[in-house]
Amino acid sequence: MDDVDDVPNLDRRLLSMLHGYGADPRVALAARALSRAGEHGALWLAAGLAGAAVDRERRGAWLRGTALTAGAHLVSMGVKRVVRRPRPAHVEPLVRTAGRHSFPSSHASSAAAAAVAYGALRAPVLGSLVPPLAAAMCVSRLVVGVHYPSDVAAGVALGAATARLGARWMTEAVAAPTAPATGCADYG
Repeated sequence: MDDVDDVPNLDRRLLSMLHGYGADPRVALAARALSRAGEHGALWLAAGLAGAAVDRERRGAWLRGTALTAGAHLVSMGVKRVVRRPRPAHVEPLVRTAGRHSFPSSHASSAAAAAVAYGALRAPVLGSLVPPLAAAMCVSRLVVGVHYPSDVAAGVALGAATARLGARWMTEAVAAPTAPATGCADYG
């Protein structure tokens, strides 16, 4: 058998193995919570807005990173509509999903975009929390049984690429902060 022909079988076997961890109620609870928090990129958008609220010096960069994260999510939704890969049917899902297509994982896209975008800011707290939380989010999609590993890998690649492509635009907001508004026009 050709190695390429065995990829779908490997995808199914890996999903079945990781989904098996959901038999532990604590693992299932955590995976469900991550899945809910990541719906439509909500966790990552909230993290970006929180970063913008507390890090005034880099507010513009946080907002641009949040926009990149939202953009990655939207792109993944568009790809889903084109590819139309059905969700795994050989495992019982532990959560309901907003849609019936699985490729790529939009949760993984927004998680990876947030990890790359917010990581570029090197923020002490959020910058160190986002990457491991993003990785957990990606694994949770397998544990709850709603994505194949290749869906998650493609989502990560798409999200990371989106954020990486926009990194320069995002960090320009740090390099050139806007002058504070004075409320008076300069008619000099």
